[in-house]
Amino acid sequence: MKKLAKKISIKDEAALLRREMAKAKREWNAKNRKLELQVKSKEEDIQKKRGEIEKLKTQLEKKTKVFSQVKKEIVGKKDKELQTAKELLDQRGVELNRLKEEVEYKNRQLASKDMEMESNKKATDERIFQLEAKVKELEGKMSGSSPTA
Repeated sequence: MKKLAKKISIKDEAALLRREMAKAKREWNAKNRKLELQVKSKEEDIQKKRGEIEKLKTQLEKKTKVFSQVKKEIVGKKDKELQTAKELLDQRGVELNRLKEEVEYKNRQLASKDMEMESNKKATDERIFQLEAKVKELEGKMSGSSPTA
């Protein structure tokens, strides 16, 4: 009778460990999906910022050309007009630098999320490995302690 109770207990423990393992897998999958969505969102933001940078680069090139032409045309004209065009060019340069820094920041965040995902995956894989080992150990105990008639 004692062996039967122990056998049931081991079976219950093995089933519990299997449920824990399934729960850990589900939790990891949920975390993974959440992080993947965050990564996708960050990638979309980065792509959007890159588009803005390209647009600003084009605008900056156009403004630079315009500035050069205006500079040639206004030789002898008021210094104030020249200063206004230069300030606009400087503002565009500042905006371009700000966007570049923002993209670099987003890239660092993305790399951080990637490392976090990898860390979570490793931790989950280790936990699953431990639970599988425990299940095998319990199954081994069950098969080794089964009564022979």
